[in-house]
Amino acid sequence: MRELDVIVAQYNTLKRAGTESVLATVVHVEGSSYRRAGARMLVDEFGNITGAISGGCLEGDALRKALHAMHQQKNKLVTYDTSEEDDALIGAQLGCNGIIQVLFEYLDFKNEFNPCEILKTLISKDQKLAIVVQFNLDKSQDQPGTKFFINEDLQLSGEKPEKQVLDLIIKEGELSLKNDKPHFAEISIKDKTHHFFIQNYKPPVKLVLVGAGNDAQILAQQTELLGWDVIVTDGRPTHANKERFASSCQVIVSKPEETLSNIRIDALTCFVLMSHNYNYDLAVLKLLMNKNEIPYIGILGPRKKFERMRTDLRKEGFELNADRLVKIHAPVGLEIGAETPAEIGLSILAEIQSVLTGKSARPLKQKETPIHDKKENHFKEIQL
Repeated sequence: MRELDVIVAQYNTLKRAGTESVLATVVHVEGSSYRRAGARMLVDEFGNITGAISGGCLEGDALRKALHAMHQQKNKLVTYDTSEEDDALIGAQLGCNGIIQVLFEYLDFKNEFNPCEILKTLISKDQKLAIVVQFNLDKSQDQPGTKFFINEDLQLSGEKPEKQVLDLIIKEGELSLKNDKPHFAEISIKDKTHHFFIQNYKPPVKLVLVGAGNDAQILAQQTELLGWDVIVTDGRPTHANKERFASSCQVIVSKPEETLSNIRIDALTCFVLMSHNYNYDLAVLKLLMNKNEIPYIGILGPRKKFERMRTDLRKEGFELNADRLVKIHAPVGLEIGAETPAEIGLSILAEIQSVLTGKSARPLKQKETPIHDKKENHFKEIQL
């Protein structure tokens, strides 16, 4: 389960019990930090924490700040400067060297648009969205907080700000959705400056495992840890059944030619063909050839298996052109010396992640620039 899903689930529990709570959100980072903007943490009145805004160095002080915001029932922006080497209070000696802005939002259960209610609606949508969080670096000003989200049709859900701001933010939200990156905007109105964090939200990756063998069981378990949705399909009811897979997995017993009948495919739907049955895998691969939105198709087995598949497909009129070949990964996975099913699963998931993010999968020590792109952190000044 993804962190955001866990936070919303815990919020629902707290709401039913009437337990006061505060949502802490990282809204901006300048320099280095373990977590980036968009990391969230839910704190209840008893000091219980769900989620994380850092690797552990901020949580202790953030708990105190959250309880203070809860007591005042008021949103607060707190700045953590981990570039101060002498500041042991927040664990700055870990060497993050960043300035982190954290917004603490009191959760009013009577407000249908409180931050967690907005997030609850958001995660129920199976589409890309832009979450808008409004704050102010001038801490003497109000901190409006998480207000609404925008879909790709530029429709808004949540509390609307004043129209002149709304029109500008919708444009920034549209850009965020198009380039799949967060945006930071700064808007000046009547001598007051307002800051906006526009977070790019995507629904979970959907991984379809074609084959329900023992290795698929392990890969499904590993995939769940990433918070991805897992679908397992196989023609053998002895293998494809709920007793062999976690309750969150969708398990389908299907003939290969009917594999896609119960699966909604989008740009985040990936496939791994691992039935250990050549003809079954080949039949499914034929179905996938015309699904241009699929970003990744992995095929378990040696290179010779895929070459045989290409020959058989060519005989039936399926030509694997460059656009199709770039999406097919055979043999599947990264070269990490994997031998056991768990190690192979690790290599597969790492490869899928690198493909979806457009990264090279090289060692970070070979990267000469910072791990995260600092250009994305700059505030864009927008004039009315």
